[in-house]
Amino acid sequence: MANPQTPIGSGFGARTTATEVLHGQDLNGKLAIVTGGHSGLGLETTRALAAAGARVIVPARQPDTALAAVGDLPGVEIEALDLTDLASVSAFAARVVASRRHVDILINSAGIMACPETRVGPGWEAQFATNHLGHYALVNRLWPALSGGAGARVVAVSSGAHGITGIRWDDVQFTHGYDRWHAYGQSKTANALFAVHLDALGRDAGVRAFSLHPGSILTPLQRHLAKAEKVAAGWIDENGDLADPSFKTPQQGAATQVWAATSPQLAGLGGLYCEDCDVAPLSQDGFTGVRPYAVDPEEAARLWALSADLTGVDAFRPA
Repeated sequence: MANPQTPIGSGFGARTTATEVLHGQDLNGKLAIVTGGHSGLGLETTRALAAAGARVIVPARQPDTALAAVGDLPGVEIEALDLTDLASVSAFAARVVASRRHVDILINSAGIMACPETRVGPGWEAQFATNHLGHYALVNRLWPALSGGAGARVVAVSSGAHGITGIRWDDVQFTHGYDRWHAYGQSKTANALFAVHLDALGRDAGVRAFSLHPGSILTPLQRHLAKAEKVAAGWIDENGDLADPSFKTPQQGAATQVWAATSPQLAGLGGLYCEDCDVAPLSQDGFTGVRPYAVDPEEAARLWALSADLTGVDAFRPA
């Protein structure tokens, strides 16, 4: 069987910006939802999509903060959404579905990284809950709006940190010892596996899904890291200035998720992990490429079943 994780030669690269990806594309008439669309890579994604003519819904836990960041952009709407609260997820999705608008693009960009041990909902580990379970429930609740038109794309923002660990099936919620980086890595593996199985379930309805590594970028995502940690990692210097030349700008970091969401080069494809505005190759080690366990269909189906049991939501489960 051919390896689907094969770069397609997109012509773009690590330094491509979201605006460059969209050059020549007209998104007028398209509706996009970007979680986390008012901060970091999500903010640059919102700006790029809106500039290309799309209407963009930015759901946020703190709508006033989102309004201050993107409220002056044309075609941008702000809605309330807390990904750690399934009732909030359901209410937001119900409002979108009730509007009878087709969602063409859904980019799951919101996330948290390496936070102190935190429990949400019924005791779920916060990174798994926020980065994966909340988005899982959101997509399933939005399914009528995603599948009711002429095709849609769902993009899950993963990370090279998926290489830290696969799904810890024996203790997904870290009830027996919390490690903030392993918890983050697991949630990013979950993002990639989610896209694999969603694509398998949704392709007959014209819905395709992708995941991606945006690259290394300094954004508010690192809010839980002390300055000394970032200096020790070589990311910044003692003055707080960027020290690692491999890091991307936020505009470059947003490019791969925008490319995955809109590029005609991906027509007919799906379930793939991308990086640097191309399909990523399989990798057994390192911070680039995708580990085989993160795109394994059996692992993806197992995670979907677990997520359905935890959230009580599955748009594909027979009534």
